[in-house]
Amino acid sequence: MPIHIIIDGYNLIRQSTDLSRLDSLDLQTGREALLDLLAAYKRIKAHKITVVFDGTRAPGFTSDRDRYKGIAVVFSHRGETADRVIKRMAAREKEGALVVSSDREVADFAQSRGAAIIASPAFEEKLQLAGYLDAKGMETEPASGWNPTTRKKGPRRRLSKKARRSKAKIRKL
Repeated sequence: MPIHIIIDGYNLIRQSTDLSRLDSLDLQTGREALLDLLAAYKRIKAHKITVVFDGTRAPGFTSDRDRYKGIAVVFSHRGETADRVIKRMAAREKEGALVVSSDREVADFAQSRGAAIIASPAFEEKLQLAGYLDAKGMETEPASGWNPTTRKKGPRRRLSKKARRSKAKIRKL
């Protein structure tokens, strides 16, 4: 089942030390740096990716919807926040979505609609790893094998079905 990754663009940029430094110099440079990281990630993992930005700061793009190196870029309309657009997309996609945001309100709403969530710093680590592996020409799939252990895993340790589905989506990143 393909995953649609919905990213709170400015939230991810401001949570990152490297991207926030670029963003403080020039807003457009920060956005393009994020989109370049996402394009490198998309070369490794072929997930559908949408980045949502607040439309009030959108001088570089001509419309409210655009594509950049295979990444869908959405700007909110005037008077509407990116959080509201993300919530609407998460409600429409439901279990097929993975929302990247450290905003608690957005994360709680998306999770209540069945979407998986991941915090911006955790997703940034995945992006950096993908960028490194893309530069080296390697795959990100871990070698599956038997892990010898005597630790027992009974039903008491089993996560709920919703939590297992969410964890499976995050593992696909």
